[in-house]
Amino acid sequence: MAASLNLSSFRLSSPSLSFSTAGPSFSRPSRYLITCSSIASPYSAAVLVADEAPPAPASVERTVVRLGLPSKGRMSEETLNLLKSCQLSVRKVNPRQYTADIPQLPNLEVWFQRPKDIVRKLQSGDLDLGIVGLDTVSEHGQGNEDLVIVHDALEYGACRLSLAIPKEGIFENINSLDELARMAKWTKERPLRIVTGFSYLGTKILKEKGLKHVTFSTADGALESYPAMGTADAILDLVSSGTTLRENNLKEIEGGIVLESQAVLVASRRSLNTRKGVLEITHEMLERLEAHLRATGEIMVTANMRGNSAEEIAERVLSQTSLSGLQGPTVSPVFCLRNGKVMVDYYAINICVPHKELYKSIQQLRSIGGSGVLVSKMTYIFDEETPRWRKLLSQLGL
Repeated sequence: MAASLNLSSFRLSSPSLSFSTAGPSFSRPSRYLITCSSIASPYSAAVLVADEAPPAPASVERTVVRLGLPSKGRMSEETLNLLKSCQLSVRKVNPRQYTADIPQLPNLEVWFQRPKDIVRKLQSGDLDLGIVGLDTVSEHGQGNEDLVIVHDALEYGACRLSLAIPKEGIFENINSLDELARMAKWTKERPLRIVTGFSYLGTKILKEKGLKHVTFSTADGALESYPAMGTADAILDLVSSGTTLRENNLKEIEGGIVLESQAVLVASRRSLNTRKGVLEITHEMLERLEAHLRATGEIMVTANMRGNSAEEIAERVLSQTSLSGLQGPTVSPVFCLRNGKVMVDYYAINICVPHKELYKSIQQLRSIGGSGVLVSKMTYIFDEETPRWRKLLSQLGL
């Protein structure tokens, strides 16, 4: 016998749902198992049963390593330039995207973030590595032991977090932090008012330096206007050249520097210890950075010098204070053909000297018989093992 289907006989097992021949009406999304049979059959009935909700998916452990870089401004530009100089060019397919990659490090994602967000996401575990200013790490990291400074001197973004006061009025003869702290004007009822974007560092360090009666207010941008408006007595802000302070009739004072800052490479201790690939990528980045930054301060000098032996030439070179090199000079014979015979009249020396002492080094080379001096830039100086890598392993207990 052919089976017939009567929709009016369907029932919903969930009281919050309704179903009728006029059309379905659902009060919430759900999954349903529908079974039906002919009502003419004595053995079965049509039933609509709500299936159980699926269990929440387990969080998938992230396997890719994440590096946070500043998203805007001069710090972002200089960071990208440094990485490019280390042959770690960042490839960003779409300028509107917040993500990129570095082809030389295939298991690495680059995330462009605000500097303070880089520090916060390192602490939350959303990032593994980051490049930001030390001031940002110190203020927003607030002493968190999970943050590890891997490289503390990337040699750009140099500035100082410094206290500044007006040049005139009651501060005209105040030129040091001690003099500022000793001013009788500051009391519990009328404390020294400092406006800053660094409330954590300001509160922690300036009170340690002897400022007892002081209050801090938080603000961002154009802090130089606050003393002139009478809403603050002093400011605590980042200073590079000091021009902006001088143009706004403010001055730094002796002992008022809270922090010397520049760009640093920072990592999550937890990631270094537990996430696969983070330690290896950190090692490679550190070696590239160390080798390049060390080379930028050095120059390779090559010169020819007459002598009877390589040892004699080496003795003359090492007698000069600016010619010791990394471990010492490299001395090689210069061969020439005379009367059909191969002769050695000159020796070539190669030596690495500090860039700032270049001219002094050339003068010393000339004084001991050097000639034909060649000077060339250096790109990398790789040590047997970088001191910062040994320090990092020690910090991690490895």
